[in-house]
Amino acid sequence: MLVSGIKSRPQYAGLEPDIFAKLNLIICDRDGSDAVIEMLRRTDGEFAARSSVLLCAEGTEWSEINLIIEGMKPASAAPFPNLPATIARLKELLATAKMGTRIYAAGSEPLIGSVIQAAMDFGVDYKSVKTEHRGSLKRRVQCVHCKGFTENVTTNPVKCASCGLTLLVRDHYSRRLAAFQGVCIDAEVPGEIPETTVEFP
Repeated sequence: MLVSGIKSRPQYAGLEPDIFAKLNLIICDRDGSDAVIEMLRRTDGEFAARSSVLLCAEGTEWSEINLIIEGMKPASAAPFPNLPATIARLKELLATAKMGTRIYAAGSEPLIGSVIQAAMDFGVDYKSVKTEHRGSLKRRVQCVHCKGFTENVTTNPVKCASCGLTLLVRDHYSRRLAAFQGVCIDAEVPGEIPETTVEFP
């Protein structure tokens, strides 16, 4: 059901360290932490000494969190219970950030999109945020009809969490909203809904 070649579909180039950055703000989830560890291993201790990691630890056992952070060896690292808490802390740091700050995001698309959305709110060009997708393909979807959001979408179609319409999840993406577009799938023939399949595991 997806259409290939959608220009707004995000592309993730992978994490590359900026050795000239004065401060590195690194945001990741459990799966993204592997990409962060790999990046930090390609650098010297000075890069890690200028790095602060925000770990979205949702769904991660507490025993794993210390192992993840120890593997990174950053100047500072803190786990947060969910994505909203992680982004709230990122915004606090961005409010006092100075020139020479570089932002990195690794993990699921909702995490990456939320980091870019927060950075853009502070005037950061989205192209300057270093990103790498790891783990689940789940999506954040906005219903074009009621404007409500449905989080952690793995199936297509999906029922809108706000208005209940059955939505076709498109590859059309909004950086401003950090969400993919969902449109009513049975608008022309009410009740004619294809079988639900897992497309974003």
